[in-house]
Amino acid sequence: MQQVASKSVTDTALKIGVYTSKLSAELRDMREAVYPPEARKTFTRTFSTVDLVRLLGVPESTLRQLTIEGKGPLPDRAENNRRTYTVEQVRELRAFLATLRPDHAGQLLPYRRRGEKLQILATANFKGGSSKTTSSIHLAHFLGLQGYRVLCVDLDPQASMTALFGIQPEFDLGDNETAYAAIRYDNERRSFQDVIRPTYFPGVDLVPGNLELMDFEFDTPNYLTSKTRDELGLFFERINTAIATVDDRYDFVILDTPPSLGYSTLAALYAATSLIITVHPAMLDVASCNQFLIMISDLSEVLAQFGAKFEHDFFRFLLTRVNPNDGPQKYMGGVMRRLFGDDVLVAEALESTAIAGAAVAKKSLYELEPGEVGREALKRALESADRVNFEVLALAHKVWGRST
Repeated sequence: MQQVASKSVTDTALKIGVYTSKLSAELRDMREAVYPPEARKTFTRTFSTVDLVRLLGVPESTLRQLTIEGKGPLPDRAENNRRTYTVEQVRELRAFLATLRPDHAGQLLPYRRRGEKLQILATANFKGGSSKTTSSIHLAHFLGLQGYRVLCVDLDPQASMTALFGIQPEFDLGDNETAYAAIRYDNERRSFQDVIRPTYFPGVDLVPGNLELMDFEFDTPNYLTSKTRDELGLFFERINTAIATVDDRYDFVILDTPPSLGYSTLAALYAATSLIITVHPAMLDVASCNQFLIMISDLSEVLAQFGAKFEHDFFRFLLTRVNPNDGPQKYMGGVMRRLFGDDVLVAEALESTAIAGAAVAKKSLYELEPGEVGREALKRALESADRVNFEVLALAHKVWGRST
């Protein structure tokens, strides 16, 4: 019997090895069909003057006058002769207008001010499929468009966030190029700054992830049993200590955690100044979320013995993939709001074909161009994402003591 079992395990391992080779080759071919080997993902969507009025809070007449006078970044003309701006020009326009309108510089360039601490937001859930990564990427892109300096840190070995930024984890990353490189325990550790990459999205940088992140889960037990210690501290302190080295470069850091409660997730929860738990309002998902909360509660008591405290400026549940016409979902959403009150965000992330279409194109809603998905579907999805993200931003402003 033992021989049969051993043969079965060996055959399965070989089969998995063959399958992963085949699938990796197919994914590489698919990727190269869309992006040639030397290609890099770019932000192709353009912005109209109507978009800029909403983003910058300036009258359209001001933008028109700047164009007439040849001041600031000069827009292109669309087929309908309307002025269009690239995402880089939107950011340039913020800086240019801030010099022209110093009284409004704080709104145009809303960077952290003296005394405002770095906001580190972790999105977390034990269950996959809760739109954790989707919520993270939408928040990052939203904040980038609002003029903030954002760092995304992909802590999930599956690296979905990394892929959405146009980096294929198994092809585009070498050894020691993820967050693991900055928190590992041996002498191959790199500085956190060394593993930060600029992205195609102005104002948003990335620390990518891939399967290498699993090594942190394997290395940590050995480190805990050894007597050696380094300047990054115990496992739960390491991400926080690494981020502190780039504190002055960013306004927001967004941590995309694995769908598990391993060492890296616990380190992310410790580093976070704020926590968002994404929950699909269905019975099994809510039950799984409850197990996640139980595990956090139990582990926090254990880690408290080492000085780890999970203290956050705000803690919120975000209801995701919500179908407002689904009775059972409406009921479970009501249960969450009844039990947790104001700790559930008022805004909900609606289920949308636009989000599914964006995922196929490896884009966020904020990158989609007209025509890539249905106009009305995109409009509703963007309105939903904006409501969620403006609510999160308002919470951060409250922490900073800002009125707007």
